Amino acid sequence: MTPVALLISGEPASGKTTLGAAAAERYSAALLDLDVITGPLTERFGARLDDPEVREARYAALLDTAVDTLRVGTSAVLVAPFTAERTDPGRWSAVAGRLRAAGAEPLLVWVDCPPELILARMRERAASRDSAKLNDPAKLLATRPIEPVAQHVRVDATTPMAEQLAELDRHCPSGREQACAQATPRSTTWPLRPE
Repeated sequence: MTPVALLISGEPASGKTTLGAAAAERYSAALLDLDVITGPLTERFGARLDDPEVREARYAALLDTAVDTLRVGTSAVLVAPFTAERTDPGRWSAVAGRLRAAGAEPLLVWVDCPPELILARMRERAASRDSAKLNDPAKLLATRPIEPVAQHVRVDATTPMAEQLAELDRHCPSGREQACAQATPRSTTWPLRPE
């Protein structure tokens, strides 16, 4: 069966990680989270996440890991904002082409979340990477992100997880609908999270 690459995109604190983990379990896929794969390096070396070179290196690490995962026949759920990839057709085409060359059918997922809920989630998780946004909540509330310009599946982050997963089930690519619905509950996170 052709592996699937689900790219879970959205704004920070929109619910990407939660949906990504649930989707990886549902579809027996490897869970590849940008923050997990590259977070220790950026924390250790103090790299600024908004630096374009750092951003490119982080996404290269994520995509390289996904390609290796897909080449051995394992589906992958990639969790990241994918801001450039979802707003630039050329960049999306390059990423999708690379994942197809690795033997997968990519599906871009947009986790749509109201700014009020994003703000509440940022306050709740209290992560240092959110501090600039929390210092100016009015700006965050006034900003609406640009939806993907590429073909994508929109998932409403305000709905229960069962409904979010049902939306993914309806759009599983390459005839995997049946396999997605019957997948065993097993997932892999790489790199492994410490116990």
